[in-house]
Amino acid sequence: MREVVVFSGSAHQPLAHRICDELGVDLSLTALSRFSNDCLQAQLLANCRQRDVYIVQPLVPPTQDSLMELLLMIDAAKGASAGMITAVIPHYAYARSDKKDASRISLGGRLVADLISTAGADRVLTMNLHAPQVHGFFSVPVDHLTALGVLADHFREQDLENTVVVSPDLGNAKDATQFSRLLGLPVAAGSKRRLGDDTVVIDSIVGDVEGKRAIVLDDEIATGGSIIELLERLADQGVTEAAVATTHGLFAGRAVERLRGHAMISEVVTTDTVPAPKDWPELRVRSVAGLFAEAINRIHEGESVSSLFDGVDPTHAPPRQSTLFDRVGS
Repeated sequence: MREVVVFSGSAHQPLAHRICDELGVDLSLTALSRFSNDCLQAQLLANCRQRDVYIVQPLVPPTQDSLMELLLMIDAAKGASAGMITAVIPHYAYARSDKKDASRISLGGRLVADLISTAGADRVLTMNLHAPQVHGFFSVPVDHLTALGVLADHFREQDLENTVVVSPDLGNAKDATQFSRLLGLPVAAGSKRRLGDDTVVIDSIVGDVEGKRAIVLDDEIATGGSIIELLERLADQGVTEAAVATTHGLFAGRAVERLRGHAMISEVVTTDTVPAPKDWPELRVRSVAGLFAEAINRIHEGESVSSLFDGVDPTHAPPRQSTLFDRVGS
C-alpha cells in the first residue's frame, strides 16, 4: 500500500482515521486555512506524485465549506501530479437536488458532480445516494456502496419474530425490500407527500403491520419529520414499538429532541458516514470504514468492487414471501 495516499478535510476526520486503520496506512496531513476575505485554501502535506490519492470528505454541515474543501484538495492533488485522484464522499448531500420539480429550479446534484470532475477527480466512491439517477450525473466512474448489510448485521443479533421492515415512502421501498430479504422479514411502506423541507404527510401504510414490531428504514434522516409522521400512522394501525435505522444520520434541527424521547422508538441505529451528534449517547453507530477500506484496496489493485455486495444482493439473502414491493421501482 506504499503508493496509496489518503487525505481528509475537516468534515469527518475520525472516519478517515478508521479507514486508514483498516488499510494499514497513515492519514496524511492537510493544511486548511481561511484568508481574511473568507476564501479557503488547502495544502496537501505529503508527496502525491504518481500516487493513488484518496480524499475522504462527506458533504456535511457546513456543507458549502465541506464542498469547497473537497474541490480545493482535489485541485491540489491534480497540481501535485497525482497518478489517480478518488473523491471518497460517504455522504453526497446534493443527491436530494436530483430533478426539476419546479419552474426555474437548479439541479444541484448534477452541478456539484460537474464541479468535482472539473476540479480533477478521476473517480468517486460514495454510499447510498438518495436517488439512483444521481449516479448518472457524474462524468467519471462512480463506485456506489451500500450500508444495508452493515445495518442488517445489527438486527441479526436480535429476536425478529413478529417484525416488519417499513419504508417511509414508496421511493425507498426497493432498498427496504432488499433489507427485508437480508433479514427474512416482510416489508411495508408509507404513501408520503412532501410539503416542505421538514413537513411531510403520510396518507396510508401499504402492507400488513398490525400488531407487529417495526424496523423503520430510511436512507437519510435530517429533521426527523418523515419518521415522526410515519410512527403516528403506524400507531394508528396497532404498532407499539419501532426501531429506526438509517445510513446517513444527519439529525439536523430538532431531530435529536424529536427522536430521542419518542415513546414508540426502542433504538435508533445509524452509520458513521457523517459525524454523530455529541448529545445522544444512546445512539447506536455502526462503522462503514471497513467497507470503504476494502473498496479503496480493490480500486487500487484493479479488482472488482461489485463483488463487495455479494452478501447484500437479494439472491444471497434468506428466502422470503414475495410482496407488492418486489415490483416497486423495478
